[in-house]
Amino acid sequence: MQAWILAARPKTLTGAAVPVMIGLAMAYADMGGDSFNWLAAVLCLLFAFTMQIDANFVNDLFDYLKGTDDRATRLGPERACTQGWVSVGHMRTAIALTTLVACVVGLPLVVWGGWPMVIVGIVCVLFCFLYTTHLSYMGLGDVLVLVFFGLVPVSITYHLQTHAFTPEVILASLACGLVIDALLLVNNFRDRDTDHEAGKMTIVVRIGAAWTLRAYLGVGIVACAVGLVYIPEGHWPAFLLPLLTYLPLHVATHRKMLHIWEGRPLNRCLGETARNIFIYGLAVALGLLL
Repeated sequence: MQAWILAARPKTLTGAAVPVMIGLAMAYADMGGDSFNWLAAVLCLLFAFTMQIDANFVNDLFDYLKGTDDRATRLGPERACTQGWVSVGHMRTAIALTTLVACVVGLPLVVWGGWPMVIVGIVCVLFCFLYTTHLSYMGLGDVLVLVFFGLVPVSITYHLQTHAFTPEVILASLACGLVIDALLLVNNFRDRDTDHEAGKMTIVVRIGAAWTLRAYLGVGIVACAVGLVYIPEGHWPAFLLPLLTYLPLHVATHRKMLHIWEGRPLNRCLGETARNIFIYGLAVALGLLL
């Protein structure tokens, strides 16, 4: 059980929860509680959680099969297949089951969003596999984070409640994607040497360590600046709260990365970044509801 919990990577679930949380908060603020559909909200959260676990299982398996994860050289948290805790066959079965559960959980959303939700679900499942098997090796991971941890979950969650898209929602979703991309940046920053040897051309490998640290700091600052979009709609606390709570923590983690620079100690920065992401989501959601 401990092996499967570690394989599911609970810390990464903040990245799944935050976009849905922001989309729901924006919908609740615009609609009011009387029209808000709580069942659809719960299904969105469950789908996001299940897909994130599915993506983690896929990453665990295929990075092991490709040789990207090596027990002797790996710097990040231990992986189930690499450590031999879970066999390849069992991990394949787990991937099949979590994919099935995600489809079962997501399918009822057609009641509120119509059959286009089936297409959205198929695309999510498809890119769940393509990310690890192909796209991350091409350096497209950061783009996919913006799309599947920003644009898609925030805007679709909002649309399921309101049946609308607004410029405010699109900009908020991009800000959310930038904040969550910090998690990928610190992960790839830590693994830059082993990724380069494995031919995994992440953005960190392409632009170098120094520019990656600048990018890490930049995504947090830009995300907070994009929060200005909340002010014309009267949701000024959604801009102010992340500025006061999330941004100082993000800057502090950036400074810690500057001092650590490389090796396993960067895993502490990974944990702090996951915490910062959750605080950002909580601050934005609370600010919208206020």
